[in-house]
Amino acid sequence: MIYGGDYNPEQWPENIWLEDMHILKDAHINSATINVFSWAILQPSENEYDFRMLDKIVSLLTQNNYRIVMGTSTAALPAWMSQRYPDVNRTDFYGLVHKFGHRHNFCPNSPSFRKYEIRLVKQLAERYGQLDSLVCWHISNEYSGECYCENCAKAFRVWLKDKYSTIEAVNQAWNTNLWSHKYYSFEEIIPPNFIGDGIPNEKASFPGLSLDYSRFNSDSILNTFKEEKKAIRLYDAKTPVTTNLMGAYKPLDYFKFAKEMDIISWDSYPTNDTPNSSASMMHDLMRGLKNGQPFMMMEQTPSQQNWQPFNALKLPGQMRNMSYNAIAHGADTVQFFQLRKSIGGAEKFHGAVIDHVGTEEPRVFKEVQQLGNELQKIGTTLLDGITPAKVALLFDWENYWALEYAIGPNLEIKYVDQIQRYYDELYTRNIPIDFVSKESALDSYSIVIAPCLYLLDDKLASKIEAFTESGGIFVTTTMSGLVDSNDNIHLGGYPGPLKKVTGVWVEEFDAMPFTRKIPLHFVANTNGKETGTLLCDIIHPKSADVVAEYGSGVFYEGLPAITRNHFGNGTSFYIGTVLNKQGMKTIFDEILNTAGIKSTYTPEAVSVTLRVNTNGTYIFIINHSNENKHFDLDISGNDILTMTTIQGQIDLAPFGVSIIKSDIAHPLLFS
Repeated sequence: MIYGGDYNPEQWPENIWLEDMHILKDAHINSATINVFSWAILQPSENEYDFRMLDKIVSLLTQNNYRIVMGTSTAALPAWMSQRYPDVNRTDFYGLVHKFGHRHNFCPNSPSFRKYEIRLVKQLAERYGQLDSLVCWHISNEYSGECYCENCAKAFRVWLKDKYSTIEAVNQAWNTNLWSHKYYSFEEIIPPNFIGDGIPNEKASFPGLSLDYSRFNSDSILNTFKEEKKAIRLYDAKTPVTTNLMGAYKPLDYFKFAKEMDIISWDSYPTNDTPNSSASMMHDLMRGLKNGQPFMMMEQTPSQQNWQPFNALKLPGQMRNMSYNAIAHGADTVQFFQLRKSIGGAEKFHGAVIDHVGTEEPRVFKEVQQLGNELQKIGTTLLDGITPAKVALLFDWENYWALEYAIGPNLEIKYVDQIQRYYDELYTRNIPIDFVSKESALDSYSIVIAPCLYLLDDKLASKIEAFTESGGIFVTTTMSGLVDSNDNIHLGGYPGPLKKVTGVWVEEFDAMPFTRKIPLHFVANTNGKETGTLLCDIIHPKSADVVAEYGSGVFYEGLPAITRNHFGNGTSFYIGTVLNKQGMKTIFDEILNTAGIKSTYTPEAVSVTLRVNTNGTYIFIINHSNENKHFDLDISGNDILTMTTIQGQIDLAPFGVSIIKSDIAHPLLFS
């Protein structure tokens, strides 16, 4: 297993490099990610390259048997380029033209940036592409942001011509007869920024325009990745190529990125109060980008971050706990930012394996050393493990953009929050979950859940119908099936193309703040504590049965809030409000019972996760709390960390981890 992280020796004198080789080896670090931010060193001017320092770094790492993840250095511009070729600088949403500074600071449609980007990557690939120690190419770094400059405006018009062919088709897609916005040529179109049709805080006066610009911006940044990968492949045909993603980062469609990446990698930085279910969901989302394949955890901090309001230390044992949680959800690497803490600049207080004291004495180093020792002993045992899941959550970036561009009906409806609510209910029950895209095959799943599927085209609607008709269980919610791929309403009643499979017609939806709770009554088995909030759909069942009704206090008291519809050999559930925890438990008792999927409850803050590879079936039992946990669980096998036999009784120390090789191929708790 790759165990390492970002290493920036260019920030230090060479005598420190030699110390690092010894100290990192003692921590069982076996790899280093280098050259991520070195463009200004590698290229002092337009036609001058200087690889002397990088050559020394590569040579030293290779001599000391470290594997190398090689960055392409293209995430931050050198000052000379920014000053001599101002087209490389971004223009922000407010129309401000940026000057040299920060990072992630390039315009993806700048001809100058594209020219020098490819030249540099070719030089790197030709020089280092055949190294035996090279295990991965790391293109750019944490791609992010948007640009609204004139080069982007010109490229956007070309993008629109390719998509729509005619200006008449653009007008129809964007409903431009609203507010006298009819265009007569592509040249009249400008990006939707603050001085145009954009609205701050991610709303849109013309959602079709803003939605297309989000697609265009994501495609533009992806194109820079594709061009760098193409340049690498001229000299290195086999080394995997990746870029580090950032979970559910909104501006970039990561399912599109995944198609071009050889392996997914991402940077995991939960806050001190991030629920462990949220961190786990991001791991599962990254695993889902390439159909369940393992991923690289390219960055985490061994101790504390530097950029949050309150940069709390990880408690003793917590870094190890979080690392194993990543592995449990699909990581095949454990990597840190960074290996040695910076002496100055913005990241000087960001955690590192080697702290400012420069010795092996700190607590954090000893914890990194302990984990490295364990991973070294485990070897390849856990690599290439998959997570067999019968439940899928559909995640779609275009839907994410469109839902949150909408002005109304409720500003508190956030896409990732709604996905997280459904994930949390399954996570509490320790049910494995796959994330799927609108292009994914669904036939291997028993249940597909699509919360707030606001933007829905006919192709996906047909796929959902086929899945349900053939015996699957489909679950969707309020704010689903409302608009087409251009963000225009599906006429004929809500939820548009989902009316047939759900068997309902939604007439309207009432909106309210999260603080207002509407009581619900479940027809078959109510707890009396179920409520709904934010939105309450006024539902008219056509072929569907009523599962829950609205309670007192609203004019729609007694009308359906949740329905169930038999469709072909399958069943759909329509949840017309945002349920509280008790409501989620009650409805999922029924959904999972219908699917024959068993819940496995464990004490609070304890998770159970499964990975399977050719070596066997491995069950990760992780205590995410700072308390001891003792409980019974119907499993048996050998703990590969302690080399002890487990038979039902589980004892976990604070932040403790047990990885049990199961005696049976498919443990009953995951049936």
